[in-house]
This record gives sequence, structure tokens and C-alpha cells, in this order.
Amino acid sequence: MSELLKTRDQKKEALKSLLLRIHEGESVESLKKEFQEVLSSISPLEIPIIEQELVKEGVSAKDIAKMCDLHVELVREAVAGTDELEERDLPDGHPLKIRYLENKEIMKDAEMLNLYARTLATTKDERMRKEILGVLEEIVGNLRKVGFTHYNRDEMLTFPYIERRGLTAIATVLWTKHDEIRFIVKHLYGLLSKRDEMPWEEFVERFKAKAGEASFALSDMVFRENNIYYPTLKALLSDGEWKAVRMQADEIGFYKVNPPAWDPGEDVKPLHPWEINPELSAEELLSLPKEVRAALEDKPLEFDKTSLKREGDIDLGTGYLNLEELKAIFEALPVDVTFIDRDDRVRFFSPGERIFDRTMSILGRPVQLCHPPKSVHIVNKILKAFKEGQKKEATFWLRLGPKYVYIKYVPLFDDAGNYIGTLEMTMDIAEYKAIEGEKRLLDWRD
Repeated sequence: MSELLKTRDQKKEALKSLLLRIHEGESVESLKKEFQEVLSSISPLEIPIIEQELVKEGVSAKDIAKMCDLHVELVREAVAGTDELEERDLPDGHPLKIRYLENKEIMKDAEMLNLYARTLATTKDERMRKEILGVLEEIVGNLRKVGFTHYNRDEMLTFPYIERRGLTAIATVLWTKHDEIRFIVKHLYGLLSKRDEMPWEEFVERFKAKAGEASFALSDMVFRENNIYYPTLKALLSDGEWKAVRMQADEIGFYKVNPPAWDPGEDVKPLHPWEINPELSAEELLSLPKEVRAALEDKPLEFDKTSLKREGDIDLGTGYLNLEELKAIFEALPVDVTFIDRDDRVRFFSPGERIFDRTMSILGRPVQLCHPPKSVHIVNKILKAFKEGQKKEATFWLRLGPKYVYIKYVPLFDDAGNYIGTLEMTMDIAEYKAIEGEKRLLDWRD
């Protein structure tokens, strides 16, 4: 035992020496080879223990984090040696490369979470506790964003492509795992925010256990993605499909990476899920990871060949509707919509919800004549500001008996930036202002 402790002490001192050199200004990259030699001599079970001892001895969180980057690289090479090759084979900005880079950050944060949670449980010094709690709050705050960015992009952007090809089980399993991780991390966030409401010993034990659970779940998801899901995507998705994915990714966001733009070429048309041929060739089937092929032996693929655009549909830019569906949607909206064209004439009002009286007689009428004479000068000022680009909206609210009416005017422009009219939206917000708490989809009862 004493020999084991002596050896561990030697390894710890070697790491401390390297970390001190980082602190004094040497770059991590220049010390990478020496770090790898030391870390490769330490078992995975020893690394967390040594890291914890280093924290106790006053090594800064930032320096430990830099070492964790290298540790994660070693773990990735040992567990999934093809990841680096897969990543290097992809151009910068490619959606798949972005995912591999994000997973490096997720692995590091998962490890840091577990490390600091265990250290917190054994720390007696109040100052150190406060510092560690600050680090944990930052880590957990970051990890909450994994669900909003990294997982959400696959759920909204890549899952539809494999579902179209009949691989619905993969998407279902991964989404279930995503939600489990979201729940665990949300629980961690709640524990941190309520730590003063329970005895310290109870808090740290509960937090340490939940942090370990979160760390394992996050790491497990990285392994599933890097070794099963991403190779599946690489085997199946064309440049056109990846182009469509990349075009929409910025709207959702990324986890701790700032990727450059990527375009496979102007001649490559972006392909959305409904535009692809979902059937898989024999070559594509053989290129799938063995775990996916094994699953398909029990359940043949059911390709989704549904045609999205039908004869008579109107292309609305974000989807296709026929006239009957469009009318029904306007009728169901909890908002009263009126459109005034570029010549200030009422051209349309929605059916359904009604706050102010609307009759067919007002169609074609100058909007100024639809308001009391005393307010016409304000209407003209609003329209002038819209047409000149000085204002982007005008909002008002008033009480009409039990109703609390919210009115919003917004200018509308064509793709060239030319003014084409103004939209008036009116709704009774009284019932919405009274809402409290939460009611989620899973709370619905028939």
C-alpha cells in the first residue's frame, strides 16, 4: 500500500510541476507530450483522485481544466480511436465536424462536474467551498445549454433525415436519452439554487450522487453519438442534406464552439428531408455501423415516401397549405388579424377571434376612415414611420370591460425591402396574464 501511495504521490507531484509551468506562462501545447507521458502512466481510477488532491492543495480550477482537456483527449483515443480520424476527414464548418468538436467540450465539462462535486463533498474550508460552488454553478449553467443547442439541433435537423429513411428507432432512443439528461441537469441546477434550504451534508451527498449520474449520462451520450449516430449520418447524408442542415443550424446555436461558414458549392442544392429518396441502397446499408445493421435484422425498414407538396398547395416559404387549410388556421388563431396594403386600404381581416367589429364592408376602405377622426393623425404618423423605416412596431393596450386588449402594428416588406403594407394584430390577453406555474404536454388528460 505504501509503495502504491508513494507512486501516486510521485505522479501527483509530476502533474503539479507541469501545472505550475502552465501557470508561469508555458503553453499547454508545448507541454502536451510531457503531460501525455504522465497521464498515460495513471489509471483512469487514479486520475480523479489525483485531480481532487491537486484541488485541495490549491491548484487553480483553470489549470485543472487545461489538464482535463488533455485527459479527455487521451480517453477519446483509448475508447473511440476512430473519432479523431472521422473529425480530421471533415472540412471546418461541416455540421458533423461541429458535433465532434462540441462533444469534446461536453466530455470536458462532464468530467469537471464529477471532479468538483466529489471535491466539494470532502472540503471543510469555507473559502474553498465557496470557490468550488462558483465553479459548479458555471459548469451546470453551461451543461443546461447542451440540451438547447447540441441535442436540439439533432432533434430538429438530423433526426428527420434518418426518420424519413425508416430509422425511427435510433431517433427515438437518442431523444429519450436527451430528455433524461436534460432532467438530471435541471435537477442539479435546482439543488444548487436550494442548497441553503437543507443541511450541508445532505446537500453535498445528494449533489455528488446526481453529478456522478449526469457525468456518466453525458459521457455515455458522447460515446453513442461518436460511435453509432455520427457514423450513420456520415454514411447516409449527402452534401445537399448537410448544406440544408448547416443553413439552419445558426438559428438554434452551438455548444462552446464558433464554427465558420461551410458550403459544399453553389452547384449543390440544399435538400430537405421531404425532398430526398428515402430508400437505402445495398451499399448504404453495408456502410452503416454494425449496431445499426444488427437492429435492422429484426425489423425491416419502413421508408417514409409521403409527398409533402400537393397539387393546388400554396408555397408559403416555410411550408405548403391549400386554401381550405389556410382559412381554418386563421379561424383558429387566438388573435384578430387585419392587413392594410401599401396604399393604406384594408385588404384582409381574419375570421374567428374578434375583438373589434369587422364587416365585409370595410374591405377596400382607406384605413384612416376606419378610425375616429380624432385619432386619424396618429394613424398617419404610424404609417409614415413604417414606410420610412423609422419604426418596427407600434403597441397599445387598453381595458374593454373584462377584456385586456393588446394591439400591435408591424410594417411588412418584400424580399427587396420595399414596404408592402401593415399588419394589425389584436388579442385579449386577460386569460394569459392570469396563468401561473407550468402545464406541460405530459400533463394533458383526456
